[in-house]
Amino acid sequence: MSFLTRLFGGDAGAEVGVPKVLGEEEYKGFSIRALEMKAGSEFQLCGEIEKTINGEAQVKEFIRADKLSTADQAASVTLAKGRQIIDEQGEGLFESQY
Repeated sequence: MSFLTRLFGGDAGAEVGVPKVLGEEEYKGFSIRALEMKAGSEFQLCGEIEKTINGEAQVKEFIRADKLSTADQAASVTLAKGRQIIDEQGEGLFESQY
């Protein structure tokens, strides 16, 4: 890792292109993960929902415009949003092509 990356906040232990998981939970047979997405000094609501269907892992990502001031807030709100999406769409979430 370059000196400038470390100087300006690069994470020496993070893999390139792999977002940091801020929080994770199981809900109604689905896995919800809150992912770090920085927007300046704030965190943007970003997460993914995963479920294994017919032996194959299906993943849907979701990003919302909400901005939160701390990583803990971002994790909490993202997990709540993931639960709401599951309650509204269930396994149909993986049938849509949006």
